[in-house]
Amino acid sequence: MNASDRTPADLLRSALAADPARPLVTFYDDATGERVELSVATFANWVAKTANLLQGDLAAGPGDRLALLLPAHWQTAVWLLACASVGVTAEVGGDPAGADLVVSGPDTLEVARACSGERVALALRPLGGRFPAPPAGFADYAVEVPSQGDRFAPFAPVDPDAAALRVEDVELTAAELVERARADAAAWGLEPGARLLSGLPYDTWEGLSAGLYAPLAAGASVVLCRNLDQLSPEGLTKRIESERVTDTRT
Repeated sequence: MNASDRTPADLLRSALAADPARPLVTFYDDATGERVELSVATFANWVAKTANLLQGDLAAGPGDRLALLLPAHWQTAVWLLACASVGVTAEVGGDPAGADLVVSGPDTLEVARACSGERVALALRPLGGRFPAPPAGFADYAVEVPSQGDRFAPFAPVDPDAAALRVEDVELTAAELVERARADAAAWGLEPGARLLSGLPYDTWEGLSAGLYAPLAAGASVVLCRNLDQLSPEGLTKRIESERVTDTRT
């Protein structure tokens, strides 16, 4: 990664320039048996489409706050990078009543209704499937995102010193986030090409770093596992071998 990268969006651009075909996020849901692998290029395309949705249809911009009510999931990782691309502050587990807009999974829709701004819902179904019936008062992400553009350019440059992420009542600027991700990558010994398996939830900095930011900062990739407690020890050993995992955070 480039030393000049100061935002998560910069890190993704550098990863795309270095090797667009390599895996970036491999997602497992051990409650459903789902497995999804996204290359850097595919992940970046999802981020671009989501950022266009966020900036265009949802009219969000720098300084806005988005309550992100989603579990550790590949689509959550996409939203985190989309927010960083636009300059929106992602508040993980944030209060919808105090947010400018909210993005919710299927289990937090009632809580998300407290947001008076734009509301987006994700079904979190395999292959990014839509809701059988759209939740009242929400835009269905799976319906809205496919038609968005494959390239993204922010209306205003993203300020590295502006708030980018809030988790566990700690707020980080984009530059602080990148520095913490780099420090974690160094502390965990992540090298370019490494494969980090994370079973940590996304409601802590450690979970977010292990499940996205540190591998991205290191030129590595993540095997992101949801409901890992439903996998047997033998199954975990087999996954570590088959996915060529070099480090684990569970």
